[in-house]
Amino acid sequence: QVQLVESGGGLVQPGGSLRLSCAASGRFFSFNAMAWYRQVPGKQRELVATITSVGMTNYADSVKGRFAISRDNAKRTVYLQMDSLKPEDTAVYYCWANQITNLISYDYWGQGTQVTVSS
Repeated sequence: QVQLVESGGGLVQPGGSLRLSCAASGRFFSFNAMAWYRQVPGKQRELVATITSVGMTNYADSVKGRFAISRDNAKRTVYLQMDSLKPEDTAVYYCWANQITNLISYDYWGQGTQVTVSS
């Protein structure tokens, strides 16, 4: 059973920074892509940033230049550095990971961590 556990969320003032972490545990060899999503109540979950197994990254236009995704495969952890935070970044942030085993694709989700940007 693979588990993803996020941490690092909290309350921060506009213009501030937070670093989210997502640690994976359980029996698996390695993840393919990993990503961060976010969701506001009443809205669909939104893709924030992705990173491939070789470190290629992609970002939503709304966070380009402010957020940075990275991963440490040895620690089985993916990070999201969030700078210059805005009130509209307020959301529950979810970690996602994909694993392909025997040509079967598996998706895993964390439980989410709340990020609130407010003065």
